[in-house]
Amino acid sequence: MKVAVVGAGYVGLVVGTCLADGGNDVVCVDNDEAKVKMLQAGGVPIYERGLKDLIDRNRSEERLRFTTDIAGAVRESLVVFIAVGTPAGSDGAADLSQVWATADAIARAMDGYRVVVMKSTVPVGTSEALIGRLRAGTKHRFGVVSNPEFLKEGAAVDDFMRPDRVVLGGDDARAIGLVKELYEPFVRSGSPILVMDGRSAEMTKYASNCLLAGRISFMNEIANLCHKLGADVDRVREGMGADGRIGRAFLFPGIGFGGSCFPKDLDALIRIAQGAGLDARMIEAAREVNRAQKTILLPRIAERFGENLAGRRFAVWGLAFKPQTDDMREAPAVEIINALLSRGGEVAASDPAAMEQARKIFGGRISYAKSCYDALRGADALVLATEWNEFRRPDYARMKDLMRSPVVFDGRNIYSRKIMEEAGFEYYSIGRPDVGTPR
Repeated sequence: MKVAVVGAGYVGLVVGTCLADGGNDVVCVDNDEAKVKMLQAGGVPIYERGLKDLIDRNRSEERLRFTTDIAGAVRESLVVFIAVGTPAGSDGAADLSQVWATADAIARAMDGYRVVVMKSTVPVGTSEALIGRLRAGTKHRFGVVSNPEFLKEGAAVDDFMRPDRVVLGGDDARAIGLVKELYEPFVRSGSPILVMDGRSAEMTKYASNCLLAGRISFMNEIANLCHKLGADVDRVREGMGADGRIGRAFLFPGIGFGGSCFPKDLDALIRIAQGAGLDARMIEAAREVNRAQKTILLPRIAERFGENLAGRRFAVWGLAFKPQTDDMREAPAVEIINALLSRGGEVAASDPAAMEQARKIFGGRISYAKSCYDALRGADALVLATEWNEFRRPDYARMKDLMRSPVVFDGRNIYSRKIMEEAGFEYYSIGRPDVGTPR
């Protein structure tokens, strides 16, 4: 099938590449000429595990192309995905300006029947508004399908290739049938394609992300209580997760979530609820808990080293908001580093993928280590902010030799308290008893 994907950002690039790998003829469109030129030259503007190999293969087999020409892409395609950004505005509501500009361009370019698929995360009711927008701009027939994305950064290719479910919203049987045809090769293992009305499909996206974010914030509050009351959150988590009604997923405490989805979707659903005359109190609470959790380690750092950190050097392992991505949007590491710098501390940072992104954010205010061990040279403490696999089994003896003092603040609870104690570290984590005493 001939497919156009408008928006070659994180979602659009993954969707277009995976659809091409499924045998479709795909053209990805973006108005950023530099990005398109990079993609045409074989570069990839984002870090996502497995994506570059897929792009290279499908480009070489001529199933995947990149262009800035949206009109040409629409005219040669039967199905057109809208995958442009919907960033949060100043009031938290999703900014749909890119969606509407794309819709208008699609309408102008139509020369026959098209299926327009809304892949961007949009407020409830947007697909209905899209129908009206397209009708105002074209005389040709079309169908509209809401198709929210459920891609996890760091595992997006796997999520698309083997989805838990595919959600399609709309009442146009022809359009739904064509989009189903696109997804059928990816659900052969039995994952459902769920067809519902457009509003329910749009709500499913927000509800799913907000529930997951709520679980994380809930567990972080429990971890903070455990720390104050002398309980061990690891044992509590195991006891909770053994209940089949609760399960084990998303019960790992830490220093909060970030990225492009959870924070933005919480803000958007709160704003949607307000527009409907309701208070989204649980969603607001999840957001506020997360905001506070990003800096939960700072009072403990101050308790150990004092409020004035002048002359203190901190190694920070992990800058991206999660492993397997270079995305630093809303990353806890950003707030932690800014706080350390504001109190006079020096920071040496290491991350397997996000160093270039970090340079754009911090410039010359921090140092960029060649390796995680290089960041430890002369450090008064290590702050672990992202749970990359590379950090999980370090050489503890080497760490101690490099550091000025063997102090670790583990924001992701990836280390064993017992091992850290045996290795002679002062060890501070989330919701677990501390190890060692100041030396």
